[in-house]
Amino acid sequence: MRLKDIIEGLGLKVLAQGDVDREVNWAYTSDLLSDVMAGAQPGDLWLTIQKHMNIVAVAKLKDLTGIVLAKGIRPSEEVVAKAEKEGIPLLISEYPLFEVCGRLYELLKEEG
Repeated sequence: MRLKDIIEGLGLKVLAQGDVDREVNWAYTSDLLSDVMAGAQPGDLWLTIQKHMNIVAVAKLKDLTGIVLAKGIRPSEEVVAKAEKEGIPLLISEYPLFEVCGRLYELLKEEG
């Protein structure tokens, strides 16, 4: 499923555009950067509540399709600008992390 379809299906707000036509292989949920670096795979969509600058660096390093921030959490303008510069889609969901994961799982399951 393409990221743009997930954005529409989950009603995500786009803060940094990036390549929303990329295919999402799966998703990874963690708030520990070291865990994401160790476990996320290229093409995964990262779901988290972290909002600091390092999330962009980790997403770039792991070649993730984007970052979804749960609970309506908004990063600083500097983080948004860095995501734009690096081409990392930065998205917001108003739902709690658990619910975003469940909704995304159902959406991906319907697709495949």
